[in-house]
Amino acid sequence: MSGANRPSPSSSLDWRLARHVVLKAALLFLLVNFGFAWLKPLTFLGHLSAYNHLLPGRTRLPYGENPSRDYSLSPFSLEALLASHEIAATRPDRDGYRVVLIGDSSAWGFLLAANQTMAAYVNAASLTTASGRPVHLFNLGYPIMSLMKDLVLLDRAMDYHPDLIVWLVTLESFPTDKQLYPPLLQHNPVTVRRLIQTHNLTLDPYDPRLVDPSFWDQTLIGQRRALADLLRLQLYGIPWAATGIDQDIPETYTARMEDLPADDTFQGFGPSQLTPDDLAFDVLAAGIERAGTTPVLIVNEPMFVSRGQNSDIRYNFFYPRWAYDEYRRWLAERSGTEGWDYADLWDAIPASEFTDSAIHYSPSGAQILADRIAGLILERADQAP
Repeated sequence: MSGANRPSPSSSLDWRLARHVVLKAALLFLLVNFGFAWLKPLTFLGHLSAYNHLLPGRTRLPYGENPSRDYSLSPFSLEALLASHEIAATRPDRDGYRVVLIGDSSAWGFLLAANQTMAAYVNAASLTTASGRPVHLFNLGYPIMSLMKDLVLLDRAMDYHPDLIVWLVTLESFPTDKQLYPPLLQHNPVTVRRLIQTHNLTLDPYDPRLVDPSFWDQTLIGQRRALADLLRLQLYGIPWAATGIDQDIPETYTARMEDLPADDTFQGFGPSQLTPDDLAFDVLAAGIERAGTTPVLIVNEPMFVSRGQNSDIRYNFFYPRWAYDEYRRWLAERSGTEGWDYADLWDAIPASEFTDSAIHYSPSGAQILADRIAGLILERADQAP
């Protein structure tokens, strides 16, 4: 055989070297991915934040539907949410009388700038307790109605030792089958299951909506979206700190419905069909139990009351009159029986101050509610030992 047809020693060496490089790269790829899945470092990484260090802490939890315009996004990491918030930089007994606000998008401040929320107006009032402690209200409201979502955030808020918790609720947050609807809960199954089991809730800890990641899902490749969200949350903090914008508020929006359908059902229930057992009162009780010795003020939040077509059947798009009236009666009775601290502010804001839904209000509406909440906070602060 001619020597011209034989592979040269250098070309054989190149192929062996290439093969070794590819094999080593593949092995390193597997080790990094399997190591990531074994260590599960996302919880630790969620605590690492530029907020409250290089950047100021946010005044409300990150939530964004259009990140490039909101300068925010909606990560599933509870650790990252709280680490980005101003509450993470505070210490008990050093920061006055500390109040945590939890609730839905109305508490968070949908269609309101960060300095127009109810919590912002309370803080702008520079309240002081009778003993001279400055009051600060930390807004841990988060969009999507679910008492279970509120319970998860209340559970995390207790790590910051608040002096009082103000919990804004409404009937739409109570239906039992809606409790595990929020994606934030579905992607935090360990926390959700712990709370269900600890407080003996009627919810199914193995509800199929809860996302249980496979081993591959927990690898570096499987978690690339979560890691990207953690990084993007830090990067969006720069334009947010420069502008104060954390929500892209449109110039126009569809106003809340004034003329209503002639429909007397609520969540598939007709008159006399809804019972207290269909509502998650046990989740509300669990929140008060989790708070321990920290007082909890339950507030039935204001809502829009229509005077339009079929307003004799429904208060608004969410609620037929019979269902909401029953809910108010049950909540008042349960609060009295259990000794819960309860304030019913359902009609505290005029109908003219509601914006795109029955629970979202204007800056003027937020100021009205802030004045009421401020009075309730001071009453409780002055009664505290």
